Order: sequence, then structure tokens, then C-alpha cells
Amino acid sequence: MRVVSLPNSFYHLCRHLPPDLTPKAQERSRWLSCWLALREQGLSSTAASQTLGLSRPTLYRWLKRLKEQGLRGLEEKSRRPKHRRQPTWGLELAQKVLELREQYPRWGKDKVVVLLKRDSWAVSTSMVGRILTRLKARGVLREPPRRLSSSRRPYPRPYAVRKPRDYQPHKPGDLVQVSFQGRMDVRPLPGVVLKHFTARDVITRWDVLEVHTRATATLAQGFLDTIIERMPPMESGRCR
Repeated sequence: MRVVSLPNSFYHLCRHLPPDLTPKAQERSRWLSCWLALREQGLSSTAASQTLGLSRPTLYRWLKRLKEQGLRGLEEKSRRPKHRRQPTWGLELAQKVLELREQYPRWGKDKVVVLLKRDSWAVSTSMVGRILTRLKARGVLREPPRRLSSSRRPYPRPYAVRKPRDYQPHKPGDLVQVSFQGRMDVRPLPGVVLKHFTARDVITRWDVLEVHTRATATLAQGFLDTIIERMPPMESGRCR
């Protein structure tokens, strides 16, 4: 059996491959190179940093990390604080908050604080919020599924179905536009507030108008009957 090996220099290069730096570390390396080049030309560290528009302490910090850790030292490090705030509440309070939230899953920290004060627990709203956050992070507290809003109906509307956007009316009665001024009032005289309802056939341009002192669902329903009565006879027999 013949054993073939590579020279030792090959293995040395494999152990000292150039690091794959992120764009942020590469940019810092270029800034350091420019800063050191300006200093070699006779500029002071302060003047060179001002020319580059960078802080001198920042450049010195990058240079120190480069000497100690190499190019890897220029990578972005975690800014997480070394000393984090430790919980100041006890297990009994956390268990009480968990029980209340499981009993009222839709309630937030403001309402939970009120229930705790009724049981003689003097805690702040922010502390209850931190307790809830920690319980969620541990997986002890699970949020209930969100309810579908009114804008996301799981079923089609059984009434007031709109025409398609590309629908083209061809004969009278195919399409009638109905609108009312519910938010914008008509004030012909001081102290007189009117709401007007309007309907127009897009083919014949026939209008039906009514004026009321209020804009309610009952009046709107009655206005639909008025449209059918006052519109001229159509080919289909009635307005649609």
C-alpha cells in the first residue's frame, strides 16, 4: 500500500485560512487602515480621526481588539449588559399572577393589578408586566388564540353583494348607485340639520332624492322601497 501525503506547508495554511468577515468587520478594517495611514503621514491621532469623521476612542478600541483577537475581533459583538436586573418578586406572587391570567386569559396587566390589590398584593403595573413576560418566555403561560376581526369574515356575506369591478351595465336598472350623507350634514338654516339620501341609475341618469333629519338603518331600508316606487318602469320590470 502506498501512502501519499502533502507537504507540511499545506496543512499550516489550512489552519490559518483568512477569516470570512462580515461587511461590518471589513468596513472597520478599512477605517483602521486609513487611520493608520494618515498617522504615518504625520497627522496626530485626533486630527486623523476628525478627518475620517470617527471617534478616536472607537478607533483605539478597534485597534486593541485587532491586536488581541485578529480580524475576528472587528466583528460586531453583543451589546447585552453584563449585569441584568434579577427578578424581585417571589414564587408565590408569580403563581398568583399565573392563576389570575389563566382565569381571565383576555385581561392585561392593568386589570390583573386591580385583582391583586383586592387580595392585598401591593405591586406595580410594570412588575406584573415583567412577570407575564417571563412566564411567556418560559412557556408556562400560553396566549389564547386571537379572535377573527369583523373585517376577516370566515363566511361570505348573505346580503349586499357588490357587483364585480369590471361589471358594465347595458340597460336601465342594471346598476343603481345609492349613497347618503351621514357624516356630512346639510344645514340650510341655523339650527336645521338635514341628511339627504341619493340614488341614481347609471344608464338613464334618473335620480331619486330624499331628505331626513336623521340617518338610521330604518330610514335607509325605507329609502330602498322608495327607489323601487319612484324609478320609471324598466325592461326587466323593476329596478335592481
